[in-house]
Amino acid sequence: SRASLGDNSYAHAEELAGRLSKKGFAVITGGSSGIMQAANKGAYEAGGASVGLNIKLPDMQTYNPYLTEKFVFDHFFVRKVMLTYASEVYIYFPGGFGTLDEFFEIVTLVQTGKIRKVPILLFGRDFWEPLLGFIEETLYEGNATISKEDMTLYTLVDSVDEAYDY
Repeated sequence: SRASLGDNSYAHAEELAGRLSKKGFAVITGGSSGIMQAANKGAYEAGGASVGLNIKLPDMQTYNPYLTEKFVFDHFFVRKVMLTYASEVYIYFPGGFGTLDEFFEIVTLVQTGKIRKVPILLFGRDFWEPLLGFIEETLYEGNATISKEDMTLYTLVDSVDEAYDY
């Protein structure tokens, strides 16, 4: 929610969402500011479905102006179920605790077979590599709390073309 128009991630999210929208994908985000807005803007300006699934928070989180449909939820778990329900791909741009929470939730659901395996893309090598290093070195190698195959559930990409082609 904190990326701005001058941020490379914002521009990349907008471009990728526009390209995916032209290919027929609906773009679904949290519907607020930052990367969410960028993705919705890209889809909206491409003439595609641009959906926002917002959450009621103590500090009011507003909708961005690029939505063709919008919904609001009282609880994160219900919102996450809706984000998960019909997705054909998950693309995670740099973000905060909410982004990490959603990433780990989806990876866990795929790992445990609770949802079908779909592409999970992590966009931005500089942002994600430290976390992926921790996962490999601490979870897999150091403590054997995950299997080697679990690290194949997601793919790291570093450009719009690479994400789109995948």
